Amino acid sequence: MSRVLLIEDDRAVREGVTLTLRRRGHEVEAAPTGEAGLAALETFRPDLVLLDLMLPDKSGFEVCRRIRATQQIPIIMLTARGDDIDVVLGLEAGADDYIVKPARGEVLEARIRAVLRRAAPSDGGPDPAVTQPAEIHGDLTVDRAGLLVSKNGQDLALAPSEMKLLLYLSATPGRVFSRQQLLEHVWEHSYHGDARLVDACVMRLRTKVEDSSRSPKYIQTVRGFGYRFGPL
Repeated sequence: MSRVLLIEDDRAVREGVTLTLRRRGHEVEAAPTGEAGLAALETFRPDLVLLDLMLPDKSGFEVCRRIRATQQIPIIMLTARGDDIDVVLGLEAGADDYIVKPARGEVLEARIRAVLRRAAPSDGGPDPAVTQPAEIHGDLTVDRAGLLVSKNGQDLALAPSEMKLLLYLSATPGRVFSRQQLLEHVWEHSYHGDARLVDACVMRLRTKVEDSSRSPKYIQTVRGFGYRFGPL
């Protein structure tokens, strides 16, 4: 199973989540502060980070930004408030998903599995053993088999949700997808209120692939309907 780094200052929550995940076969390293978590990131080398937003030494937002500055490891936020600005700010800082505390074991497991699948997506397409040509979309080159995206020859560092969203949209250029469709296919959620996951990811992705986020040519908004890739 996966290696999970839990950064959580509440001892009861930390011990409860650790026990729950270990019972489900995950290897868990728990850290009570942001600095301890960042140090463990280098020594433990997790597959995924569970990150509390309210930490005693530095905010979860800062920890998330520091992780994203060097790594594209999946990050799931832990928050006690599922409907306030903290969730949006955490997503804008680079988190892939969020979980409202307290969370049942099956919810933790489902979200972890979903975000790890986004880190290595499989869409039931052609046999990966067969070499597939890279796709050229304007200045972007998309290598689906290698999970690599470059712009003007420079590789782009995309978080798992950003990569999965770009791959999904670019598979059918010009087709419009609603936020709910993207939520179900990319994040594997069904709750309509989580559409902010889509909007935050689109915003982050545009800063990386577009020449101008104000005039996007790749990830386009179709007002009243959703998003599409191109047409260029």
